[in-house]
Amino acid sequence: MPASIVLILAAGRGGRFLTSGGSTHKLAALLNGKPVLEHVLEAVETANLRWHLVCPEGGTCGMGESIALGVGATLQAPGWLILPADLPLIQPSSLQRVAAELEDNSIVVPHYQHYSGHPVGFRQEHRAELLALSGDTGAKEIVRRARLRGEAKDILLSDYGITHDIDTLADLQVAQRLTDPSRA
Repeated sequence: MPASIVLILAAGRGGRFLTSGGSTHKLAALLNGKPVLEHVLEAVETANLRWHLVCPEGGTCGMGESIALGVGATLQAPGWLILPADLPLIQPSSLQRVAAELEDNSIVVPHYQHYSGHPVGFRQEHRAELLALSGDTGAKEIVRRARLRGEAKDILLSDYGITHDIDTLADLQVAQRLTDPSRA
């Protein structure tokens, strides 16, 4: 089976980041001299996974619409890993693990400690449900229904990066402290 496609969701407006004191869109904000989005793209490329960037001009009405657009642009994929573009600390090994687990499971949800994270993986049998998403309602309800049927697999990862998104300037500052090369 060919590898699933990572849908990198980069269509948000980043309003919370700006109101928290950020001077640019959060995906363009610099972390160790590179934009947040570039860190995410590098992780996906290092994981050697195919990807599709969901970034329509003018943005979307939310995560649900972004997921539907990404799935619609990659209809023949055997599955999708839904990855918000504001997770610059994510490790390539985490992406690979979710992709590998998706080969044997309908839905894969990664967790760090007691927190669910991203990417959440969905196989092709969920295509219609993903395409029906709209607005800011993501795929949580799809996962919930699959869990009730015993079709969702939860996996534990030791990667803080699957949960640490950049929503505010303080989030970016934490990421900077965690990745500061001078602290190594």
